[in-house]
Amino acid sequence: MERKNLIVGQSGGPTAAINSSLAGVYVGAKELGIDKVYGMRYGIEGLLKENIINLDDTLESTLNVELLKRTPSSYLGSCRYKLPEVKKGDEVYEKIFEILDKYNIGIFIYIGGNDSMDTIKKLSDYAKLNGSKIRFVGVPKTIDNDLPVTDHTPGFGSAAKYIATSISEIVRDSNVYDLKSVTFVEIMGRNAGWLTAASALAKNKLNDGPDFILLPEIGLDLKKFIKILSDRMQTKGNIVVAVSEGIKDTNGHHISEDECNVDAFGHKMLSGTAAFLAKKIKTELGVKTRAVEINTLQRAAAHLQSKTDIDEAFNIGFLGAKAGIDGNTGVMMNFERVEDSPYLSIVKKCDINLVANIEKCIPGEWISEDGFYVNEHFIQYAKPLIMGELSNIVCDGIQSHIKSL
Repeated sequence: MERKNLIVGQSGGPTAAINSSLAGVYVGAKELGIDKVYGMRYGIEGLLKENIINLDDTLESTLNVELLKRTPSSYLGSCRYKLPEVKKGDEVYEKIFEILDKYNIGIFIYIGGNDSMDTIKKLSDYAKLNGSKIRFVGVPKTIDNDLPVTDHTPGFGSAAKYIATSISEIVRDSNVYDLKSVTFVEIMGRNAGWLTAASALAKNKLNDGPDFILLPEIGLDLKKFIKILSDRMQTKGNIVVAVSEGIKDTNGHHISEDECNVDAFGHKMLSGTAAFLAKKIKTELGVKTRAVEINTLQRAAAHLQSKTDIDEAFNIGFLGAKAGIDGNTGVMMNFERVEDSPYLSIVKKCDINLVANIEKCIPGEWISEDGFYVNEHFIQYAKPLIMGELSNIVCDGIQSHIKSL
């Protein structure tokens, strides 16, 4: 029997663009002849509970599709569920494939980051092991921008746009008073500093950027940094430092690591990096300090979506559906940059084994020699990704989103 239906899920941390990819998957599937498009509520964990909806019931209009593209967070809900290692006869996999058979699923699409691509890899491996014809396709997303192969990930551009804008505003705020101060702005990024580096985009002809950028790719020599900071304050009273939550000391230990709190994939929870540094600098230099933790705002700021990001997210979702329909499995869709100026990228696909459980960090040649900033190579790479603004759909004075499930 021909399998005529598609199922799609979202996993990992949300972004301001992940729902645009979901919209792309839905529109692509329907335009290319898929009968029913199902959504997993709360990712693979929800699928195991058979928590499934028919997206035809909620995306029945063009307006709802457009609202979905402008809606932050994960419309279907998310999870951080780690599948066991693949082996024939495993109960978890048997249950998943029984449910997929029940709904006549021919294509399974998962929108997510590193850990989500691990799920696609394991499911496609199990399908091959057991002769299943279901196709498994990964559609990338993550504000962290740390997936290999792809030039960048959907979600990064919008988060970078928000970070750069916020940093510019924080710099303005820090300069209000005639005193010496240091403001630490904590930005997401465990092992890769792409999003923290995006703070450099704040600096242009009209706005100022941060004075220092502390990245997890570079071990922080705190004594050296305090000396450099003290020297800078002789000529500039108010300093702003963009700092990744995942910065490490020169021994490789996270400054803010919580040894007792880990997620399903074994990632230790990180928080309080800015607060730690603010307290340390206040003690050492005797100046006013402030810690700003942007936290989840950076991944949910739909009011500052990059049009480039949203358009690309939709397209990669659409082509992800097409890839599955064309018979591809065990692949992740990815971007290949063709030109920087004018910016142009194309969508391709790669073997999931080149992506799953691998992190991409900022190239060393894109970081300044002293390790406390990024150079023009990063600016040239990142600037096109934050360009353009989406027209807002407004209700009662605020941006409107699709109604929650």
